[in-house]
Amino acid sequence: MQKRWIFKETPDPQLVNQLASSLEISESMATLLVQRDIKTFDAAKDFFRPSLKNHLHDPFLMQDMEKAVIRLEKAIEHKEKMMIYGDYDVDGTTSVALVYGFLQNYHSLLDYYIPDRYLEGYGISKISIDWAKEQGITLVIALDCGIKSVELMDYANEQGVDYIICDHHMPGQEIPRAHAVLDPKRKDCAYPFKELSGCGVGFKLMQAYCLRNNIDLEKLYPFLDLLVISIACDIVPIIGENRVMAFYGLRQLNQTQRTGIKALIDVAKFSDDTVLDISNVVFGLGPRINAAGRIQHAKKAVMLLVSNNKKEADYVAELINKDNLQRRDLDSSITEEALSMIEQNRLEKSKTTVLFKENWHKGVIGIVASRCIETYHRPTVILTQHNGKATGSARSVPGFDLYEAIDACADLLEQFGGHTHAAGLTLTLDKIEPFRQKFENIVAKQIDEEQLTPLIEIDAKIELKDITGKFYRILQQFAPFGPANMRPVFVSEHLYADYPKLLKEKHVKFRTRQEGSDAFFDAIGFGMPEHYERIASGERFALCYNIDENRYRGQTSLQLKIKDIKFYE
Repeated sequence: MQKRWIFKETPDPQLVNQLASSLEISESMATLLVQRDIKTFDAAKDFFRPSLKNHLHDPFLMQDMEKAVIRLEKAIEHKEKMMIYGDYDVDGTTSVALVYGFLQNYHSLLDYYIPDRYLEGYGISKISIDWAKEQGITLVIALDCGIKSVELMDYANEQGVDYIICDHHMPGQEIPRAHAVLDPKRKDCAYPFKELSGCGVGFKLMQAYCLRNNIDLEKLYPFLDLLVISIACDIVPIIGENRVMAFYGLRQLNQTQRTGIKALIDVAKFSDDTVLDISNVVFGLGPRINAAGRIQHAKKAVMLLVSNNKKEADYVAELINKDNLQRRDLDSSITEEALSMIEQNRLEKSKTTVLFKENWHKGVIGIVASRCIETYHRPTVILTQHNGKATGSARSVPGFDLYEAIDACADLLEQFGGHTHAAGLTLTLDKIEPFRQKFENIVAKQIDEEQLTPLIEIDAKIELKDITGKFYRILQQFAPFGPANMRPVFVSEHLYADYPKLLKEKHVKFRTRQEGSDAFFDAIGFGMPEHYERIASGERFALCYNIDENRYRGQTSLQLKIKDIKFYE
């Protein structure tokens, strides 16, 4: 698929020169910092030296936080039964593990509850409220869900069950009448950072509890290993507070003593010398945690994350790993079927993809939506049948507000929720075709033609000779990388290849040089066999890439990880 190369705006040269001089770094490196709105020595110091003590906001700036902490204190003081409730995805299960694990140190009458994806669905369920009532539970902390549970909160109030909602999704027009509703996206919330994950909101509640009760925050910080898994896998921007918590969370994760996470790392088969980063979490740990809820029940994931028993943790980790293998098979087969449907129904020219099949596995349709976008780059909704209705997952393309488009179809939907890039929805079977048509019409009117072509945002054009050991070491200090702080992407022009190879019939590898320079680097492009013949024929090209380290047989060297190649005509 052809890609658009878009260069970030070139910053003010005077700012770049001043920053380069004050930090004693190259202008190329200073340009990367200014592009990230880091324009002064002090701002650069904060960026390169994040601090839990100085860079986390006061949790009491969040609307309802004081009410939430007072209610939590009352429950602990009066020995009330409490339940920690969370969604069945990575954000929800890590949220529950963090809050449950921390509060266990201060309260013994605790239980946790994850809804059954297939029996109860997303969010707070009536079944769970009834169960809490039967168990004599009087306070529930609901994590990563609840912001739209208006009627269910009224029902919970009737049953005498108080709720503290900790959510990060967009609220509806009405805020639920829970005892406290913590959500930085509330219009009446003055909290300065709006992009916390659900687990991040739970962490802020625990931080506020510590501050009011003179508990050393060093007792809370070991739980940052759970929080960074949430931040990575929920694809929230890694800027501001998220970047600070992710920075220390990765440090905690790489030295974790948490039995369940160690077991999870073992089944993911990372090599002994792997230093886990955001990418490792997203592609290695996250899918396994998610697989528990996709294939069977996500309570297994929480059981693993809170386990202190190595034998139990190893056993549950193996079960979850088997779930993930099954998830991969389902993902692959359903994606193949979905792409075939697009071709058979001649939908290639549409502005959207909306597909339905009654027997698709509900647990993987979100993944399938993302896979379809890799081939047909446009807003995508994948639906299956569940309990006599169509239920589905939607994914967007960069720059297009998916939630707004689905909201415009609300008259055809039973329920929906989500955010700009991803959403879930439910509708009756007879509304599938009307929804397909309306969604297509709305997106066609709103989406720019350019948004239908994959975009590579490029930080800077550099020469190969600019890439040095020092350059790479400073670059690594930009980490943790993720949304809004992506690993820098570079372009180098007028290159040619030596020793080209096609690996496993699908990966290209070669040594690249630049005209007029002695500098050279190994380059590898995964899944790019279509470029091999032109590379091997000696054609000159421009290369779009990240800089990475390659470790092989005890040797470490810098290599270029190719994102795209453009040949000169």
